[in-house]
Amino acid sequence: MIHATALVHPGAKLAPGVSVGAYSIVGEHVEVGEATWIGAHVVIEGRTRIGRGNRIFPFVALGGPPQDMKYAGEPTRLEIGDRNTIREFGTFNTGTVQDEGVTRVGSDNWVMAYAHVAHDCRIGDHTILANNAQLAGHVHLGDWAIIGGMSGVHQFVKIGPHAMIGGGAILLQDVPPFVMCSGNPAKPFGINAEGLKRRGYSPEAIAAIRRAYKIIYRSGLTVEDARAELARQRESTPELGMLDDFLAAATRGIIR
Repeated sequence: MIHATALVHPGAKLAPGVSVGAYSIVGEHVEVGEATWIGAHVVIEGRTRIGRGNRIFPFVALGGPPQDMKYAGEPTRLEIGDRNTIREFGTFNTGTVQDEGVTRVGSDNWVMAYAHVAHDCRIGDHTILANNAQLAGHVHLGDWAIIGGMSGVHQFVKIGPHAMIGGGAILLQDVPPFVMCSGNPAKPFGINAEGLKRRGYSPEAIAAIRRAYKIIYRSGLTVEDARAELARQRESTPELGMLDDFLAAATRGIIR
């Protein structure tokens, strides 16, 4: 399953069923789970651990050192889950000691060509990064979130679960769960109702989320006052708890 022209370090740990394509390079501290397919001309280096059933297409570079001038060669890591698709020329870097020292990518993600995941990012499950989506350092991306093509996300920004970012957007502040946004800088324009339907949210839950969006963005309330109103409603609508908790943890303010 390893092409004759591939360079796999003797110290690398490849599980049964791993396939390594022509001219690919797998470094000493790399671990790859069962049935992962690595295409041609892929470079996997650093302390990188990859789970099962991933598909890694040509010219992807995983586990390279962070693009951070403070990095001084510390043994930081990249961890990738299961069943991810990483298309051509994607780049994922390891973490830095200024954070937790690890870049984490979950499972069942769809990462299109030329996407970049910088140091210390935390990517959830079932996300989509469209072509040339660019995540700066320390970005957090919640489950089922979608980043449109040619979008740029500022360092330390958090994007909540089920959020949807339009193509070409520039994100300078946090995006709450369920919210759709676009523009430069990105502005909110409703909730991702269609995505929620596809994921099994009930009409009642979607209606409650839509009301919550209006409380945050159309009522004229401050974020703190909006949170107080959401707290009164979260017992009857559990989905609002995710939204309230996100607002409590927002560090850069939310898009407005």
